[in-house]
Amino acid sequence: MGRIKTLNKWANAHTYYWLDLIRVALGVFLIAKGVSFMSNLELMTEVMKPFENLPGSWLIMHYVIGAHFVGGFMIIVGFLTRWCALLQVPILIGAILVNFIGVMDLNNLLIALAVFLACIFFVVYGSGKHSADYYLKMQK
Repeated sequence: MGRIKTLNKWANAHTYYWLDLIRVALGVFLIAKGVSFMSNLELMTEVMKPFENLPGSWLIMHYVIGAHFVGGFMIIVGFLTRWCALLQVPILIGAILVNFIGVMDLNNLLIALAVFLACIFFVVYGSGKHSADYYLKMQK
């Protein structure tokens, strides 16, 4: 718990609006990707093709869509940002692995790597000063 308080103090002292814009853009991208997967089941099935023989592959598909929706919204408003970004990490590792196990698509690989790095950054940085977390903390 002490480490998280230290990270929060550091993040609040080094907060910038462009970091908030990146956080919001990350959340919007995750929601858009969730909508894309939900509205185009063939795309989701094609992406999951390398993992179709794993037990629970349909459960993974439902986890991906739900985590993108809920996590994206919570990242946008800055509520439990570290946890939501951490929940995206296994999905993004899978998105990176799809390019090596299945058909290599450099564009998808670069997008998955960029989003993965952004999520790792927000796991460490947190939501910053302009967020619901900060607002709720100040209400105490």
